[in-house]
Formats: sequence, C-alpha cells, structure tokens
Amino acid sequence: MNLLILVVDDEADVEMLFRQHFRKELRAGEFAMGFAHSADEALQAISDATDARLILILSDINMPGMSGLDLLPKARKARPDVPVIMITAYGDVETKRRALEGGAEGFLSKPIDFAALREEIRDRVQKVA
Repeated sequence: MNLLILVVDDEADVEMLFRQHFRKELRAGEFAMGFAHSADEALQAISDATDARLILILSDINMPGMSGLDLLPKARKARPDVPVIMITAYGDVETKRRALEGGAEGFLSKPIDFAALREEIRDRVQKVA
C-alpha cells in the first residue's frame, strides 16, 4: 500500500526540511510525501491522490491567497477521512481555536518538533497498516 502525507506550505525550503527529517522513512518506503506550495495546489493534489492512500495533511496557516484556515474546510469536505494538522509560526489561542473548530485534528507550532511529528506519523501509518 502506498501511503501519502501531503505537506502544504508556501515556503520553498519546507520541502527540503521535511525530506531531510524523514529521509530514512522515505527511503524505506514507509510512506511518501507530496508537497503543495499553495492551498489551490493542495486541493488539486488532494483530488489527484488516487495512486496512493492519503493518510495525513499538514498545512501551514499563513499563506498568500487562500490561507490554511480557508483550505481546512475544503480539504475536510473533499476528504473527510483524512486528518488535517495545522502548522503556524504564530501559536496564538484564537488561531488555534479557529483551526480546531474548523476540523483540524491537531496544531503544531514552528519550529516543528520533528520527533513528536515522527511519532504522530508512525501512529497513523500503523492504524492503516
């Protein structure tokens, strides 16, 4: 089974950072990671994810155009079976409340704790295995 995690962030270096932190798991084929640099790209990637089983969406909140908070209900509508975890550099209470009320399953603050994220991903991979 081909498991896919979609990372949505407008910052170009995020893809390299995630690939570096999950290098071992990606090489072992435990899961694949897709990257979208905008909410619009993310919606297209979500609808195109037919060759792999989409198991998690990680989305930045602050992006130009459609924000992660605007993307959240659209992603949930398109794929209600896929959990969404929001990521932001601004972990204020109001933003966190809006994300959780909008259907986010979790909330990560930057800089990302990749050890904790790795455990979260492992749990999700084991649930679908």
